[in-house]
Amino acid sequence: MPFKDIFSKLFKSNEDPEYIEIDLGQSPSEKTTKVLVRPFILKKFDDTPEILNSLREGYTIAVIDMKPLKDKDVIELKRAVSKIRKTAEALEGNVAGFGENIIIVTPNFAEIYKPSKQAPISVPSPTEFEKY
Repeated sequence: MPFKDIFSKLFKSNEDPEYIEIDLGQSPSEKTTKVLVRPFILKKFDDTPEILNSLREGYTIAVIDMKPLKDKDVIELKRAVSKIRKTAEALEGNVAGFGENIIIVTPNFAEIYKPSKQAPISVPSPTEFEKY
């Protein structure tokens, strides 16, 4: 125990120490920090602070179902999504939509795979066909 070491050093020495070294190494009983994938349901604009607070902790990937708010009030949905996006950008995180009703927000150490869009195939105009 670190406390026994501290007390034994304090009471064994006849001199008053000016300082005491304390080992702050991680003990095996301490919980290691893990990334948490957490689902949220956006039913109203007032649900956004809970999402933002968990994102600010830095170890949460938020999976947000926005269908209930989308069905209820599109203007409130736009406000909520805008606020979530601005917070994610401030935290240097990523935001991506999956389908029509799901948004995923990640912290700065995680990245969302976004496939590159293929360039549209160019079809020659009728005047270009004349060249061939």
